[in-house]
Amino acid sequence: MYFTDRGIEELTQRRGGEQLDVEWLADRLRAFVDLNPQFEDAVERLATFLARDDEDDLD
Repeated sequence: MYFTDRGIEELTQRRGGEQLDVEWLADRLRAFVDLNPQFEDAVERLATFLARDDEDDLD
């Protein structure tokens, strides 16, 4: 188990039954980077990964 799995599990437990939109997620990611600029690269990589996740389905 990765250390990040704990955060992912908490997210699932707290928000698992909710639906959210991409605008909300983008706002939360921006707020996180504003508070934690040292994680800007990681958040950028995650956002890019999520944005391109469906490209594999085009085959």
